Amino acid sequence: MTLRVLFIGGTGTISSACVRLAVERGIALTVLNRGATATRPLPDGVEVLHADVRDPASVRGALGDREFDAVVDWVAFTPEHVATDVELFAGRTGQFVFISSASAYQTPPERLPVTESTPLRNPYWQYSRDKIACEDLLVREYRERGFPVTIVRPSHTYDRTSVPLDAGWTAIERMRAGKAIVVHGDGTSLWTLTHHTDFARGLVPLLGNPRTVGEAFTITGDDVLTWDQIARTLARAAGVAEPRIVHVPSDVLAAEDPEWGPWLLGDKAHSMVFDTSKLRAVVPDFTTRVRFEEGAREIVAWHDADPARRVVDPRFDALFDRMVERFRVG
Repeated sequence: MTLRVLFIGGTGTISSACVRLAVERGIALTVLNRGATATRPLPDGVEVLHADVRDPASVRGALGDREFDAVVDWVAFTPEHVATDVELFAGRTGQFVFISSASAYQTPPERLPVTESTPLRNPYWQYSRDKIACEDLLVREYRERGFPVTIVRPSHTYDRTSVPLDAGWTAIERMRAGKAIVVHGDGTSLWTLTHHTDFARGLVPLLGNPRTVGEAFTITGDDVLTWDQIARTLARAAGVAEPRIVHVPSDVLAAEDPEWGPWLLGDKAHSMVFDTSKLRAVVPDFTTRVRFEEGAREIVAWHDADPARRVVDPRFDALFDRMVERFRVG
């Protein structure tokens, strides 16, 4: 029987790969969003409905009397968002997949690797606390009323459009110009990077699977690098033999740039390595296929294909200049 699945959103970094794989695997996919995007267009075979997900009446009007085997909300970030989802989809779907975040796990973690039984606590980043609150609401709805939730926690998932450094393309331009870049801490903390197509191979098989209801799954690849390795891999992809790296303590960076601080201290400043045994028990063929060396080449090639994509952020550029002057050695 063909699975009927609704994606709320579907043109983002992670969701776009899941859209393509779902269609390839014969899922009858409906995508509800506010409009198309030129960066990640939807493939043929997708039913597209237009509505504003923050306007429940417009969603009801777009959906009509449709029912689904699974609904995935890619754009729910607050308890208010998921409360609306519960109201909209209770009795209309056999499974509701909430895309949470691995940053909801205990930060910093008491022990590695992180598993689904690791406590949820992030005192630094409001984004993560909101995701935890969303999970709490949905778990309560499952326990008290049987709302069929499945929670998915991705970590740092990227595609060709996204440079996995907080400064984005600014860092690549600096490396090419021979300027130093800043890496937080001493550059040796471990970080897990997941190509969006690898994430999709973990997520799509969960759809419509009754064994996943009431459960949470971490979906990450097993490509674990230090931040210095990430920077050097991007440098090589950009044609830079050896980048100039200046290490700055994370708390100093957080104090210097309050906008960056919660994001850094609440996520990337700490080693994060994940055990995905629970996912692999349900999806036995899940494996990482795209290593970051290949992903870095994709990123650089996509940005180099259009000069308009090579945007330098003046805030990060100036911050790097200040930190390099203050912390460079020799």
